[in-house]
Amino acid sequence: MRSAHTLGNMPASLPLAADDITELHAARLLLLLHHCGASDKIDGLTKLAKLDFFVRYPNFFERIARHLDQAAAAATQQMESAMVRHHYGPWDKRYYQILGFLEARGLMTVAKHNHSYLFALTPLGHDKVGALSKSDAYRPLVDQMKAVRKLLGRKSGTQLKNLVYEVFDAEVKQRKLGELIL
Repeated sequence: MRSAHTLGNMPASLPLAADDITELHAARLLLLLHHCGASDKIDGLTKLAKLDFFVRYPNFFERIARHLDQAAAAATQQMESAMVRHHYGPWDKRYYQILGFLEARGLMTVAKHNHSYLFALTPLGHDKVGALSKSDAYRPLVDQMKAVRKLLGRKSGTQLKNLVYEVFDAEVKQRKLGELIL
């Protein structure tokens, strides 16, 4: 992962994918806290990761909606960026880096809450989300987040993990740890 601020130091001949830019993942997680959380907060890393999974994988979101007998269409059909199979289901190995990046910049807080962590936007983070949410570049992502929140936002991280394992046995549960979810 590279920060957008240091891209000028890279040789022009090296390939660069948007998926490698720290700030793009940071923007997505800020938007996730606001649009999928309750009062700009998400309780638990498992819940954050599973909501992020359904935002990033619209085809899985549509399948879970059908499984729940709910009418919900993904706002986009394009996968945002790949995740891997981890102990508790879909995971992005960059979470710790990105969450630390956001906390260090005063955009979010992380607080121990019962047996999990509570992730919350700060006032500065809320201001940044306001600007990001108005950007046409983030419109499909924001629309997808709103659909995910409407269908799954009230479920706990454990409930979401169990749903993923129940519905996506071959695609997620049976994958080896660290294997990409496609």
